[in-house]
Amino acid sequence: MSDTPRDAERNRFSARAARYARVGANVGGVAARIAGARLLGGAGTGNAAALASALGGLKGPLMKVAQLMATIPDVLPPDYATELQKLQSDAPPMGWAFVRRRMMAELGRDWETRFASFEHKPAAAASLGQVHKAVALDGEHLACKLQYPDMQAAVEADLSQLDVLFSLHRRMDPAIDTREIATEIGERVREELDYRREAKHAALYAHILKDHNSVRVPHVREDLSTGRLLTLQWLEGAKILGFTDHSLEERNRLAQAMFTAWWVPFSQYGVIHGDPHLGNYTVFTDEAGAPQGINLLDYGCIRIFPPRFVAGVVDLYRGLQTGDDARVVHAYETWGFKGLNRELIEVLNIWARFIYGPLLDDRVRTIADGVEPGQYGRREAFQVHTALKRLGPVTVPREFVFMDRAAIGLGAVFLHLKAELNFHGLFEEAVAGFSEAGVTERQSTALKAAGL
Repeated sequence: MSDTPRDAERNRFSARAARYARVGANVGGVAARIAGARLLGGAGTGNAAALASALGGLKGPLMKVAQLMATIPDVLPPDYATELQKLQSDAPPMGWAFVRRRMMAELGRDWETRFASFEHKPAAAASLGQVHKAVALDGEHLACKLQYPDMQAAVEADLSQLDVLFSLHRRMDPAIDTREIATEIGERVREELDYRREAKHAALYAHILKDHNSVRVPHVREDLSTGRLLTLQWLEGAKILGFTDHSLEERNRLAQAMFTAWWVPFSQYGVIHGDPHLGNYTVFTDEAGAPQGINLLDYGCIRIFPPRFVAGVVDLYRGLQTGDDARVVHAYETWGFKGLNRELIEVLNIWARFIYGPLLDDRVRTIADGVEPGQYGRREAFQVHTALKRLGPVTVPREFVFMDRAAIGLGAVFLHLKAELNFHGLFEEAVAGFSEAGVTERQSTALKAAGL
């Protein structure tokens, strides 16, 4: 006799619990092995691959965290980052019977009558949920993002494993104290579970980018959304990597749209999209197939900064631009760096000059000549790490986690596109007339408009 849908659901939960137990034991085992290798003076060969293998047993939130860590320079040693970047958040999708029950839980027993059509197979499946295409009764095409069941418990279990991963890092004589980074990652991942908050983030971006035609933001269907179901306008688009062989003009158009989507919200409103993952945007084209701009699709990982942090970013840019050392130091102090001295400032400036380099260079150029997308920032991160080893652990303010992630992710996109732009001109336009008071006022108005 075959299992009933309820039995299958129960078995799925049991299997998930078993996977969590197994992965937790495996990660702990790798940690012990690394500690033992260090104690005995061994090199610990193969430990990075072993950790990736342990994490690979779980397709869920921990995968998201591991991949995120791999994109932040110096959170993990290079060999670990390389292995973790190979992981894919390819959670198996829920079957149709399961989806029906989940939709019933969110919209009621008559949920199917609220759609003209609803596709049984998901259009996409990720670590926290899956997306189904649908058509509303009024004919609008929709993207219905449905969260997997029991995700809150899963995320909390995974964040406890995050502590194990960071303890690995601390055992390796790190140059960076990762405690603030762990706190930041935990808060952002928890926020991604709240689809009502994500709906407000989408409304926030719609407000911020309403005058920028190169970036499209889907509107939210609040009548078909809940805390674990987010229904958005479906925006047709193609993958950006399909345009890497187009003309330079078209590739530059897409790169400029990406720049607008990330740095205009940050420089003018103190808001940044913390996940420039290739799956979080698509390209919209004209009738002839020529790319016109990007659809920004996912709003789970949005970071809202205090205006003083944005002022620090501009102060550091201007300080490096004019050789004003006092302004550079003021920027680092504004962000919360402690124990600053000349040697530490020189080390921090290695990373600052890398991030700001293209913005300070007033000419048409690539983001980084001769660098592969997957290696963007690695050399500079190694230089900073090597120098900081002599100075002792430095606590990096938590706001830097997603700023760095955005900068590295965007740089990789620009490299994929082989874009050639005057990044200096784009940034100067974004910060023209900048003032902290102006950001405060605009941010307050935008957050209120979005209901945040």
